Formats: sequence, C-alpha cells, structure tokens
Amino acid sequence: MSAIAKHFPVEDNRPILESTESFSAVVENGESQQAVPSPSRLDHPIFSMIVPVYNEAVSFPKLIAEVEQARLSPFQLFVVYDTPGDTTRPVAEELAATRPWLKLVHNQLGRGPANALRAGFQAAGKGPSLVVMADLSDDLSVVPDLLTLYFDGHHVVCPSRFMPGGQMLAKPGLKPVLARTAGVLLRWFARFPVHDATNNFRLYDAEMVNQLGIRSRFGFEVALELTARAYAAGARVTEVPSCWRDRTDGTSNFRLWKWLPHYLKWYLFAISRQFSRIYRAPRPLNPPSRLVGEVNIQRSTQI
Repeated sequence: MSAIAKHFPVEDNRPILESTESFSAVVENGESQQAVPSPSRLDHPIFSMIVPVYNEAVSFPKLIAEVEQARLSPFQLFVVYDTPGDTTRPVAEELAATRPWLKLVHNQLGRGPANALRAGFQAAGKGPSLVVMADLSDDLSVVPDLLTLYFDGHHVVCPSRFMPGGQMLAKPGLKPVLARTAGVLLRWFARFPVHDATNNFRLYDAEMVNQLGIRSRFGFEVALELTARAYAAGARVTEVPSCWRDRTDGTSNFRLWKWLPHYLKWYLFAISRQFSRIYRAPRPLNPPSRLVGEVNIQRSTQI
C-alpha cells in the first residue's frame, strides 16, 4: 500500500430497492415504504468500524492503539473527514501507511456528523458496522458481545450506559441528564427496546442502514433516528451494558442546543410509532442468515 492511504470519495447514490422478498411494509409520514432487509452476511462477513472525525489529531492515534489491542480480525476501519484541512487527515494517512485495514473516506455529501456517517456506511457497504467516536469515550471491550449478538440475528446492537451494568462517567451538566431522561421516557411511553436512546456508539447492519437511508442532516441524532426507524420496521434491536467515559483530550464537538430540536423530531417519531403499533404491528423480518466463526472474536482485558 502506498504511503498515502486510499481515499474513497462517496457520492450520494443511494441503493435502489429491487426486491421485496425480505421486506415488510411500513408507513412513515403517511407514505407506504419498504422496511429494512434481512442482514446480508454470507457474502460480506468483514467487520467495519466507522469513525467520523473533526480535528482529532491528538486522540486519533490513541484510538488506533485501543483498536489494535482489541485484536479483532478481519476488520476494516473507515475514518471519515469533511475537509482536506482536517488535522486528523495527515495523522491518519501516516498510520494507514502500515495498516491496510485503515482507510480514509473524504465525505463529499455535506459537512457535519450526519453526512459523515452516511458516507461511512456507504463505504462499508454491508455487514456489521460499528460507529465509534474518536474521543476515546467508547468502551471497545464490548465489541465481542456486539458481534455475537449481531451474528445471532440482531440488526441493531446498542451499548447502553443506562441499563443495569452500564455506566456514564461524565462531567456534571445538562447533557447526561437529558440523555438519561430521554431513554427513560422512551422506555415508558414508546416501549423503546433499549435504555440508551442517544449513544452513537452502536452496531448496525450496514445494508439495512443504506437501504433505509439516513434522513438526519445535522448532528448525532442519527443514532436515535436509525434505531427508532429500524425498530418501527420490525428489525431486531437489543443492547448490552457499556461504560462511557467523558473525553479528556481536546474539545467536544457536540452542539447540544443546536442539535436538540433534531433529537426531539426523532423522539416524537418513536412515540408516534408506538401508538400506530397498537393498531398495526409490522410483519417481522425474515430471520437473518448466521455466519458464526467468520469473524475472529477475542475478548481483550487490555482496554
């Protein structure tokens, strides 16, 4: 591999649904649409990690060190940046020179976390795909459990800070209070399948995400959107306890007040889906094919 990592310019070419064999009909915004397909695992078993970045030159090498300690194989990691001037880019290029699994993705769909994730999922294509933040807040020791549940047939697997056994080691403030409250209220009023509605550290079936499409255009409300829409479509959603650590290097790029209205949109969507479910339950998705053993799952005590 050359000293400069391969870049993947991503265009806004969303997959066209060509078959309804593994789909169930759902209604969103008054229109009939196709629900998510059964996860396609037989032809694409590789595990992908999607890391959106914005000037994370300091923390990114530390993240790569944690990933290497996890000893997952085979896997690929897509680091997604918005602009050529992002400080993460030269650091990532240098690391990728000796790591074929590390690939740079130039997000050309529009700036911001939501579009960066869209670009990352399009680059991943299919298979289990884990969204990871570059700020070292996510607990990679749970990755083996996430993959086990994925290959057991779940379309979305959520590391949860708020279920029994989970932790959120955050600085005092409004953000952790709102995150916990949102999860509790959704469990009460929408029978949401997970305790943690907003954590972006989450494993998805990439084909499902690309078929659904990401409608968010702003911040990290993507996790709430995708989980709510997948669950409404009949996808299998589950969770595992996880520990979230507040970042110690750099400055957070989370914009609470700017993105809060967009979280509220998908919060109300999840509640509305529960009321519609009382009258019309979606037909379950076909059981996904299993491919246990294709990914080497090892538990690491080093993280």
